[in-house]
Amino acid sequence: MNKNESEEENELDLFCGFDPDEHKLVTMDGYDDCIVGIVERYGQPPIVCYDKEKVLQKLEADGCDPDEAEEFFYFNQIGAWAGESTPCFLSSNESRSLPTQ
Repeated sequence: MNKNESEEENELDLFCGFDPDEHKLVTMDGYDDCIVGIVERYGQPPIVCYDKEKVLQKLEADGCDPDEAEEFFYFNQIGAWAGESTPCFLSSNESRSLPTQ
């Protein structure tokens, strides 16, 4: 099935201008809305970066309780190895409550 021009443009936007076919970007089905960008590393292929908190929230929205979501995430998502193009997950300071002074 060929992609139309609009689908190709949306895909390039999603992947920050990187062509996912050219760079063999590995993605998780159903989690495009959790992608925060592409990570570039010296001497290695670019990889897709997901927002860990958004992934966990999506698992909970799909019916997991928080403990189940975390267990599934660590075993099946962050624990999956798909070669050097395996996606990474961003844990941001924004998702933690920081102490106030």
